[in-house]
Amino acid sequence: MTNLRGLSSASASATPAATSAPSVPANRQRLRAVAPDEVPPVADLLHPGATWLPAPPHTLPTLPGHPPMVGYLVLVPADRQRPEAAGPPPEGIPAVTGETGDELIRIDPDHRTAEVAGRPLDLTYLEFELLSHLVAHPHRVHSRDQLVTTVWGYGHVGDGRTVDVHVARLRRKMGPEHRGTIVTVRRVGYKYVPTV
Repeated sequence: MTNLRGLSSASASATPAATSAPSVPANRQRLRAVAPDEVPPVADLLHPGATWLPAPPHTLPTLPGHPPMVGYLVLVPADRQRPEAAGPPPEGIPAVTGETGDELIRIDPDHRTAEVAGRPLDLTYLEFELLSHLVAHPHRVHSRDQLVTTVWGYGHVGDGRTVDVHVARLRRKMGPEHRGTIVTVRRVGYKYVPTV
């Protein structure tokens, strides 16, 4: 069974399968179990233009002694904006850019550029992905296996040595004065520690 988030009483009464559910105030969200043969009203909850598909069974967690879980994949075109985000930001709220990072390292995922102390870095695809992942999660220790899974992807065949080589190249390109921001955690992996 799958839990679905947030059906208001208005949308719940619109679907025949949910008519027996108790009424819930429209401003309150709740979780509801879905019967195995029931098709939940997912389309009402999605962004316009999004597509939803049943998730492959091998991607879902299994619990011993419980029936198999049902899940869905939601696909949203990258060029689609949410309707509420289409207009300019209200006064007093700064415009949101795709850039991440801190005072030392700036990552622009839209243009796939990275800068260290204002100096642009010439990075390969995987070096950029590795740096942006580490910078997005400062002070968090990532094991080599986690980095291989996250940055290289599940289909990558390799070991932690691949991560070590890419980190060494990344540190070399960052320069001797900034290479210490990527810290080695012995026998575990790496973390990004921004300078104060």
